[in-house]
Amino acid sequence: MNRNTLAGLLAGFAGGICGALALAHFGNAPQAQAAAAGHEVISASRIRLIDAQSRVRAELAISPDGGTGLFFFDTQGRNRLVLGLYSPAESEYPFVVLNDASQKAAGIFRLYGGQETPVVVLKNKGADRSIYGLNAGTTEPFLVNYSNDRRKTAVFGNF
Repeated sequence: MNRNTLAGLLAGFAGGICGALALAHFGNAPQAQAAAAGHEVISASRIRLIDAQSRVRAELAISPDGGTGLFFFDTQGRNRLVLGLYSPAESEYPFVVLNDASQKAAGIFRLYGGQETPVVVLKNKGADRSIYGLNAGTTEPFLVNYSNDRRKTAVFGNF
């Protein structure tokens, strides 16, 4: 996201806060009454958490395809951890992704298939190396490994 877009978002957010404060002070808004009763709600399509040096360290966002995610960034701005739900088109299965320092997935834990079976994918430099889980159709366990030249070798089960 470029600086102009970020500045626009922050200005819009600040303007919204000022407007809400003015409405709460000068009007009898239902939202102000709810806030006074301890029921505060913040609505946004993206929320960022920044550190003391103004670096984005976490972000809660919705993707264009409707998936939701909580992204965690290191001090270098690299995305290192994602917790989320796939898009509605992908049945909104939950997932956890661990990214290496080059921001490529190193490990994925997710649910998959009609019975929502768990699957763990271990990767190296973005390439699948080992997949362990329960078969989505039978719930029988499987383990599949991939060699450096990406040849698939089933250790047990069907994947």
